[in-house]
Amino acid sequence: MKKILQLQSELLKEINKYENIVQERDHFIDWERVHISSCAKLGYLLAEKRGFDPVLAACACAVHDYGRIITGKQEGHAEAGYLPVKEFLKRTGLFNQEEIKQISNAVRNHSKKAEVGSTLEEIVKDADLIDFYQYGYEMKRQDQKERLEELLKRESLL
Repeated sequence: MKKILQLQSELLKEINKYENIVQERDHFIDWERVHISSCAKLGYLLAEKRGFDPVLAACACAVHDYGRIITGKQEGHAEAGYLPVKEFLKRTGLFNQEEIKQISNAVRNHSKKAEVGSTLEEIVKDADLIDFYQYGYEMKRQDQKERLEELLKRESLL
């Protein structure tokens, strides 16, 4: 569990750094702080239920919007975060090469809600949607709406 806390601590430092560098943002910076924590918790719980490593899932969920943190932009943020999150994860010293590969792939693919990916990618996609839903954000894309509706039924949240 300590790994999740250490990662989020490092990620909060990154958010603080980029808050001063990137002035224009599509989402206000406090959303990023809240979203990393709540997505990590959701990912942990989803992973436990699905028989996947909950710590790895929580970590992937925490960093999935790294591209938006460093660019401030929603458009293309998943792909924009792919290489930078690899470097960030290496700098933390918390992950081995295989874990970095899995997490960075989940970051790159989390916006592709209609595509089916690895178990980790699916957990990140679902935690992201549930988090937006719980805070009352509207799903703008059809693939998001369809996935959320199916997810809420499957997880008995409706």
